[in-house]
Amino acid sequence: MADPAMLKKIDKLFACNVGHYVDLPQIVVVGDQSSGKSSVLEGLTRLPFPRDSGLCTRFATQITFRRSEHKYVSVCIIPGKNASQAYCDEVRAWKKHNLSQLDQESFTGIMTEVHAIMGLSDETHENSPTSVSGRKTFSEDVLSIEVGGPKEEHLTVIDVPGIFRRANHGVTTKADITLVEQMVLGYMKNPRSVMLVVIPANVDIATQAILQMAEELDQEGQRTLGVLTKPDLVDKGAEKMVMEMVEGRKHPLRLGWSLLRNPGQAEAANPESDRNVIERTFFELTTPWNGLPKDRVGIEALRLKLQDILTAHIRREFPKVKAEVNKRLKECTQVLENLGPKRDTPVEQSKFLIDMSTRFQAIVSHALDAKYGVDDAFSMHPPLKIATRIISRNEKLAEDFTWYGQTYLFEEFDADPENNFEPPTSKHMQPGSMRKKKPPKGSEWRAPAILGHEDFPAAVPAPCMEGEPSPNNNGLDAVYTPPTKIKTGCETRTIIASDDISDMLHNNERIDAPRPSGIAQWLTDIYQHSRGFELASFDPSLISTTMKAQSRNWDSLALGYISDVIALTHAFITTLLQHICPDSRVRENLHSILVDHLNERYRKAFDQVHFILQVERSGVPATMNHYFINNLEKW
Repeated sequence: MADPAMLKKIDKLFACNVGHYVDLPQIVVVGDQSSGKSSVLEGLTRLPFPRDSGLCTRFATQITFRRSEHKYVSVCIIPGKNASQAYCDEVRAWKKHNLSQLDQESFTGIMTEVHAIMGLSDETHENSPTSVSGRKTFSEDVLSIEVGGPKEEHLTVIDVPGIFRRANHGVTTKADITLVEQMVLGYMKNPRSVMLVVIPANVDIATQAILQMAEELDQEGQRTLGVLTKPDLVDKGAEKMVMEMVEGRKHPLRLGWSLLRNPGQAEAANPESDRNVIERTFFELTTPWNGLPKDRVGIEALRLKLQDILTAHIRREFPKVKAEVNKRLKECTQVLENLGPKRDTPVEQSKFLIDMSTRFQAIVSHALDAKYGVDDAFSMHPPLKIATRIISRNEKLAEDFTWYGQTYLFEEFDADPENNFEPPTSKHMQPGSMRKKKPPKGSEWRAPAILGHEDFPAAVPAPCMEGEPSPNNNGLDAVYTPPTKIKTGCETRTIIASDDISDMLHNNERIDAPRPSGIAQWLTDIYQHSRGFELASFDPSLISTTMKAQSRNWDSLALGYISDVIALTHAFITTLLQHICPDSRVRENLHSILVDHLNERYRKAFDQVHFILQVERSGVPATMNHYFINNLEKW
């Protein structure tokens, strides 16, 4: 006997559409049209289901049996997953409670109402999924029928429309074929569903599409129960194949095969005929079917087997379902809590914003102080480690200016024995007069190692040491690795910015390595082409000219740096907003308010960089270093 409370909980979850999010244990009846599926369902449920040979079920039907003191029948509609709220309200409003019985006449009336509520129609245009009146042919809604009584056993089965391969003009369309197949697959794909696959015994089993679908989804046959119908129509000589399947020697399934003899049309139309008696007599007197085990033939044996299967299946799967439902419930509760308290009044709204801003400022303070251990937000969202990222980018800027900030490398000159430079006479301005020391043979120019670049995000892959993994390109989690050897140049940008600010940032540039030689010749050429009437000296404006030329890379390096800092800052603000305000609607409204102010601050940052570059590169060079005067006097 199944646990009634456990079965009731599963049915309640199904009624609440939880099955769209959590796989629920269930028995689903599937088969091709005209396979005898409707007759099998009628035999199992003892309900007068329609057996229209042209069009069977138009929607899924859940039939639930419950043992109770009094007889009752309740009918309702469970709306589909994609239904609108207005449609859901309309469908849920239709209910039939405490019906005394469900005979052929009342069942037909209910089905007529259900078709109208679901908006189903019988007449359709070919190749059109809707009818002339705009009504659909099939529905994703579920008709739920619950039958209770003192003699009922606990059982729940779900019947789905039969699949078909050819459209019937004026009844079904090609679009309906796809819709029904996807609907049936949706139930069969549920790993917790037991598939009751109905197949006619008088056809070639290998050609049955529904069996092929079941084998693909349940390759080991662990949750497939086969039902063969129409044994009375099997050709002479073909009985052996059917017998071997029922006995498990061919197409074996763990749940086995059952053989049923459904009533014919004349028998079904005769109110005096008894399906169980006719079927029992057939399997007792007809050869070779009377040689099969009694627990594998007949609708009564199948009903008992389904009850045992459902009981064991739910007992096995219920703990998993409970754990998954609790997990989903916890996630939804967390999302609901993240939305914050209700804020219907201005006072509540003001308090909500104040609390959010307080939380924002607290995390900003911790981030600027690099106190990452005081809040889990920093481990959850690496972009919030703004202090570390800015420091790493500062070190990158210092290194870039050291190695790539000059156009020419400065050369070493021979000095006198007392380590004093020779005074600058006119001979120093002659080509070839400045003699540099040659570096030792095989020597390489190496940059000093710079530490502290952990957690530094790089959008453009930085040079990597041999054996080290390449940095990521996501702009957030990559680690900057400073070069230990001058290569061919550097990139001015290392951070990928979000699309909403990328248009205002400086584009990435490739800075070539400084020229290793030629500075003396370059200075000589400038002097030769710029001499005036100076007395034993040179025009001081030449210093400004050479300084501007020697620092031509400063603009790109500085603008690339400030662009990266803005990108890091913007990512910090955006990520922090997402953390403290999970409500996307509120967050987007806050962002739309902040974005103009942020963009103004970003533009001011660029203005400040341009101002500093103007002062440093276009003004007259000056220094307060007294060693400069002393060294100049020694020349």
